Amino acid sequence: MLAQLPPALQSLHLPLRLKLWDGNQFDLGPSPQVTILVKEPQLISQLTHPSLDELGAAFVEGKLELEGDIGEAIRVCDELSVALLAGEDEDEAPPPRLAHDKRTDAKSISYHYDVSNAFYQLWLDQDMAYSCAYFREPDHTLDQAQQDKFDHLCRKLRLQAGDYLLDVGCGWGGLSRFAAREYGARVFGITLSKEQLKLGRQRVKDEGLAKQVDLQILDYRDLPQDGRFDKVVSVGMFEHVGHANLALYCQKLFGAVREGGLVMNHGITAKHVDGRPVGRGAGEFIDRYVFPNGELPHLSMISANICEAGLEVVDVESLRLHYAKTLHHWSENLENQLHKAAALVPEKTLRIWRLYLAGCAYAFQKGWINLHQILAAKPYADGHHDLPWTREDIYR
Repeated sequence: MLAQLPPALQSLHLPLRLKLWDGNQFDLGPSPQVTILVKEPQLISQLTHPSLDELGAAFVEGKLELEGDIGEAIRVCDELSVALLAGEDEDEAPPPRLAHDKRTDAKSISYHYDVSNAFYQLWLDQDMAYSCAYFREPDHTLDQAQQDKFDHLCRKLRLQAGDYLLDVGCGWGGLSRFAAREYGARVFGITLSKEQLKLGRQRVKDEGLAKQVDLQILDYRDLPQDGRFDKVVSVGMFEHVGHANLALYCQKLFGAVREGGLVMNHGITAKHVDGRPVGRGAGEFIDRYVFPNGELPHLSMISANICEAGLEVVDVESLRLHYAKTLHHWSENLENQLHKAAALVPEKTLRIWRLYLAGCAYAFQKGWINLHQILAAKPYADGHHDLPWTREDIYR
């Protein structure tokens, strides 16, 4: 039986209670808000040097339990990590560049997205938009904010009736259907997820949009390069491309859109220019359990590749705090339906997603990662494009 905690833990003043496998419990500060139930003795030594990756892995593997609000647990565990890793550089070396071939990317996409459509429906909005929402007002519902995100993207693209829109990484087709229904566009959407495609096509059919919206399994590397699309939108997809393939990705978007057309890239970006992760191991946890082979480029890196491909960056907007709020909604929705979620996915999967959603909400709030919408134009041969001279039309 452990009579007392190691000195490193005794000296802390955190709203945290430790319950041990032997029945003992220790408060690390007044009025504990969160409890960590330690199931295995060897975890005590690990808790004296806790990276977020190690803490997260212990929870996922069932070696410890968290009691209390999951968001508060993330915050307290981060404070625990900060206190015990003080003086150590939390920012890691730049990660090695990963190879991203079609087979590897398809496998990674399937791992993340082919969990269960019913599982995603528990905590996403009605259109199942699995990307950052746009809160015109802070108190708007998630459903409203996701519809406003679709509208914000279409407005930035100056989408018109009859435009042919390419939706790269179309997910369950929410944006594709919105663009067709509300703006009269023809849409070609691509995904690598069979589960997404199945449900997405069904929703297209149910809404009577089959003549306007065509969803297909297709790798971005196989996109037609004849400039057939008037506009291109890519939402929450380029995180899977990898640093080594960013130039190719941008070249494929350039080849797909006509002269004078517009390209919108909406995706998560890294804090550091070299793409190294932050958060004392949080990045490693995400790579191991959530997004295998995912790589986040810095805003400057993706912007440089867009420009080198021949596109002109004309507008950039950060939605970091919008994504923090989006993720808070997702996490809260999942926490409110844990019983239903447990019937849909294995226990380990549910543990991963609980940590991932709450942890990412915290990461965006803290500024460890960002989300940028980058609008680019493909100029005509003489250098002009069709954009208006101001942004006023976006906000009318």
